[in-house]
Amino acid sequence: MELSIQIPQQFQEQTIRELLEQEWLVPRKVRHFLRTRKNVSINGEPALFHFVVKAGDVVTLRFEEEDYPVPATRCGDAKYVEVLFEDEQLIIVNKPTGMKTHPNQPDECDTLLNHLAAYLAPKQQLPYVVHRLDKETSGAILFAKNPFVLPILGRMLENKQIYRRYQAIVAGDLSKKQFTINKKIGRDRHDRRKRIIDERKGDTAITHVQTAEVQMTHQTAVYCVLETGRTHQIRVHLASLGHPILGDPLYHSKPKGRLQLHALELHLLHPFTKESIVATATPGLW
Repeated sequence: MELSIQIPQQFQEQTIRELLEQEWLVPRKVRHFLRTRKNVSINGEPALFHFVVKAGDVVTLRFEEEDYPVPATRCGDAKYVEVLFEDEQLIIVNKPTGMKTHPNQPDECDTLLNHLAAYLAPKQQLPYVVHRLDKETSGAILFAKNPFVLPILGRMLENKQIYRRYQAIVAGDLSKKQFTINKKIGRDRHDRRKRIIDERKGDTAITHVQTAEVQMTHQTAVYCVLETGRTHQIRVHLASLGHPILGDPLYHSKPKGRLQLHALELHLLHPFTKESIVATATPGLW
C-alpha cells in the first residue's frame, strides 16, 4: 500500500520525524517500520527522518503487504450507504436506525460496515471502524478508508479532537436549559446488555446537555455533546436523571417506537489537509 499526501499551504516547516510523530500522530511501531525500511519520500525522492518538509510538498509513505493484511471481502449492499463526506482517507455516513455498525459474527451481512465495504469495493478501498453507534441510534458516523489513518483518527477521538453532537427526545419536562452530567458508568452485573451509574468502579463519563427550542407535551427535546465515549453514555446519563430517552428498549420502562437518539453533527480537522469538516446528518429528529 502506498499513500501520497500533499502538505497544506498553512504548514510550518518541520522534519519528517516531527510530521509523523507530532502532526499526524502516527503510532511508534509504524514510524519504526517506515524509518528502518526507508519507505518515505518527498516529491518522489527518498527521504530520511531528519529531512525537512515544506508547504506544497508531496509526502509518500509505502507500506509492506504484511504491515496491513487485507481483511476478507464482506458482503453488503451499497444502496444503503448515505455519504455525508468522503475523500481518499476517510468517509462519514448517515447510519439508519435499527442497523448495527459492524458484524459480530463472520456470516453477518446486514451491518453498516458490510454495506460500506460494498460501496467502496469499486474503488478498491475498505472501511475501518473508528467509533460505533448503537444499533438503535441513527446519524453521522466516521470510518477510516485505510489502516494507516485508522489509529490517527482513533487518537484524535481519544484526545477530544472530534466533536459529536446528538439530538434526543426524553420523557418528562427538563427545567434546566443547560447542564453537564458527570457520572461514572460501569457494567450492570445482572444484565450484560446494560450499563449503570457506578461512582465507585465505573469509568469517567461526561455529557453536556442543552434543551432545544422545540415545544413538546411531557417530553423534552435536547442536544447532547459527548466529552467521553462510554457505551450507552447518553442513554444511561439521561435515564439516571429520571428522563430516559423515548423508545429506549433498555432504559425506558415503557418504550414505544424507535429510540429517539440521533447523531446530528460530527466535526473534525482533517488530520492531513487540516480542512475543517462538518458533517450533518439531516433531517434528524426535528
